Amino acid sequence: MADKLRVGIVGCGGIANGKHMPSIRASELADMVAFCDIVKERAEKAAAEYGVDGAKVYTDYKELLADSSIDVVHVCTPNRSHSEITCAALYAGKHVMCEKPMAKTAADAKAMLDAAKATGKKLTIGYQGRQRDDSLYLKDACANGELGDIYYAKAIAIRRRAVPTWGVFLNEFEQGGGPLIDIGTHALDLTLWMMDNYKPKYCVGTTYHMLNNQTHTANAFGEWDPEKFTVEDAAFGFVVMENGATITLDATWALNYRQPNEAITLLCGTKAGADMFDGLTFNGVENGRMYTKKPDFKTGGVAFFGGSSVRPEVREQIQWFRAIMDDKDPTVLPEQALVVSQILEGIYISAKTGEPYKF
Repeated sequence: MADKLRVGIVGCGGIANGKHMPSIRASELADMVAFCDIVKERAEKAAAEYGVDGAKVYTDYKELLADSSIDVVHVCTPNRSHSEITCAALYAGKHVMCEKPMAKTAADAKAMLDAAKATGKKLTIGYQGRQRDDSLYLKDACANGELGDIYYAKAIAIRRRAVPTWGVFLNEFEQGGGPLIDIGTHALDLTLWMMDNYKPKYCVGTTYHMLNNQTHTANAFGEWDPEKFTVEDAAFGFVVMENGATITLDATWALNYRQPNEAITLLCGTKAGADMFDGLTFNGVENGRMYTKKPDFKTGGVAFFGGSSVRPEVREQIQWFRAIMDDKDPTVLPEQALVVSQILEGIYISAKTGEPYKF
């Protein structure tokens, strides 16, 4: 394999420009050689800013996939098309990173996993929250057994007023839902990964359309259009795992809640607990006394040197490309991401039927 991987970008909108393309460039392990978007001007702009000399531009992703020199495809499109494009890319002989969530439906996500298995190509999903300093530290603590048996957890993605008003975030047909599938998916992925528990038994869910018809909302991203706000503004889930562990999931773009926190987890085990509310904090009992402790993630303390830390989204790309180059597993396995999608779908179904959903 060449020193650098050759990457094609499908979907040159917000997430590609805000995360994928800058991070791929910063990784220094890959060149972006092809760009595809249904709006040609977006693909041309991306090619001019991030592409190598001679980078190709397409409006049909199938034409991009026909280029046998491309090693990796990044799928950065709305949720509805994740599965279709990912499966086609895998069968075209490409490794694929698909932006989160894995797919709009669990069936679509399963098709992606099946395609990866059938082709032998690597597939990962863009849960960059695993690559934060606090997440990596907590994962090591969990893997080392420092928390003991984790039997209760909270996956938290709560915004007070930060409804995304651009793109197709408010469009249920394109996205499959609102904050649950958008940001709740990050919190749930992080929680399941820490627990190393991917066997749900049943769930109960509720969704709300309580604030999406309001105006003068003080929304961080500007006023939303109530006519276009067709997805839930809040969703809550209660998940029981096969081993008896319990997970609660809170996901909202808008809630009258004073202390918002996004993409964090709380874990309670038999030996200790941990949460990310105001920085990663551990709690437990030692020498007959309760304690709390906070790891220090600050760097510096040396004259003329402030220290350095690689951004999570760049770490995500480095580990992904190294997994391809070294033929090893990426951090986010498609089998894990599938379970996230299954639980999200179960919460939506439970909310719709008013009954528990059994897996």
